[in-house]
Amino acid sequence: VGFQVRPSPQARKLAEQEIQMAEERGRLLGRESILRNILPDSVTDRLVNGENPIADHFETASVLFMDLVGFTALATIAPPKQLVFLLDAIFQKADEVVETFGLEKIKTIGDGYLAVANVTSPLENHQHSTALAALQLVETMKDFIVNIPSDLGDTNWIENMNDIEIRIGVHSGEVVAGIIGKNKYTYDLWGDAVNVASRMESNSEPGRIHISEEFAKSIENNLEFSIIPRGEISIKGKGKMNTYWLEKRK
Repeated sequence: VGFQVRPSPQARKLAEQEIQMAEERGRLLGRESILRNILPDSVTDRLVNGENPIADHFETASVLFMDLVGFTALATIAPPKQLVFLLDAIFQKADEVVETFGLEKIKTIGDGYLAVANVTSPLENHQHSTALAALQLVETMKDFIVNIPSDLGDTNWIENMNDIEIRIGVHSGEVVAGIIGKNKYTYDLWGDAVNVASRMESNSEPGRIHISEEFAKSIENNLEFSIIPRGEISIKGKGKMNTYWLEKRK
């Protein structure tokens, strides 16, 4: 005569609870993984640990803006999939460069790219690191080649495009950083330092790094850099400012 083994109601309930807990842990780990892909790790840790709101003030940080010159015109002739592939390849390469020097990408805005030093993690001599990152970005993008896969469609439009160049603006100063949003989190920066860095970029030139006087003074004694006066120019929202070009000392 055979016999059957059946779990007691209590055992069945415990088993169901364990399954529910395992599913919940899986959901939490998945959520954390997603957050780490869109937010700095240190910020994700604070968010997962229940800190809310997240808002920080930093007395000194270096802000770098990079823009792709002529990309708006390119968007009118390139097919959508190929355009996105191209932009993704460029920004992934930029990520590699800034991470090498200890900077953190904050976000992309259209064809613009924002990175910061000494905010998401402490970085000694952050102005020096940011200057090196800016110089390396110019050098890297000068020789960077993007091969678009044939399965994304016809690439004849490439014959009608000019080489893509970048321009960079850099400034250092006080910033406020924090998370906004409830369902779709965004980690962002605010403050005069961000505005000035943006103005440095918009008033820059293709293939060049435009820096503020404050940033220039912070690295002027470094023999690796050549700081070339641009003179006094009019900056929107700031009036007349003395600005400089940053180059690598030959």
